Amino acid sequence: MKISIITAVYNRAGTLNSSIDSVQSQCYANTEHVLVDGASSDGSVELIQQRMRAHDVFVSERDGGIYDALNKGLKLATGDVIGLVHSDDFLADPHVLRDVAQALSQPGVLGVYGDLQYVSKDDTNKVIRHWESGQYHPSKLKHGWMPPHPTLFLKREVIEQWGGYDTSLRIAADYDAMLRYLHKGQIQLAYIPRVLVKMRVGGESNKSLKKIMQKSREDMTALRNNGVGGFGTLVFKNLSKIKQFF
Repeated sequence: MKISIITAVYNRAGTLNSSIDSVQSQCYANTEHVLVDGASSDGSVELIQQRMRAHDVFVSERDGGIYDALNKGLKLATGDVIGLVHSDDFLADPHVLRDVAQALSQPGVLGVYGDLQYVSKDDTNKVIRHWESGQYHPSKLKHGWMPPHPTLFLKREVIEQWGGYDTSLRIAADYDAMLRYLHKGQIQLAYIPRVLVKMRVGGESNKSLKKIMQKSREDMTALRNNGVGGFGTLVFKNLSKIKQFF
């Protein structure tokens, strides 16, 4: 089972090394790293060229944002399983992909997810938020539940059947895609009850009140597009985040 890890990059030379390190240090060997750069000007391109392995994939060109870059990565990836490691994030330990492959070897399982930690940008040992996902049940979707997107690994057939990211959504295309896979696709998920990915704080969707409002509007669009709940679902989704800080 080959696992493709997609990383979208734009001017992330300061954090990219740890993302690449976390992929290259995995004890599971059958992997490829697909790095999609948006024509960076800060040295990211040169760093990738120095670090990439012979079987990795790299492209650098202007794109229409992160979801456009991820869609490019989906087309370039050749693995049986697709996962993401954003350029500010890193896999939590060298055994993540081994455990993902084991979980996806179970009959009928088409996706796997785990827990996520938000860590300080300046000190990645300092945990800001801990997202304990818990077991999935389809009924949870209408109560705002979702797997942490960076921890979600999917078999290729899911994306081939249900598509990638809707680039008309600038912030919530990941939520829309997950609702499509889980509600419309009704795929079976497996849960790995430990931290799989660590994410530096400072994400695009929380940079300002304007971004937060835009994300809420796009979340509602994703819910309507996929026929999952409504305003109450959005309220529960946001309230569920509070416990992650404690």
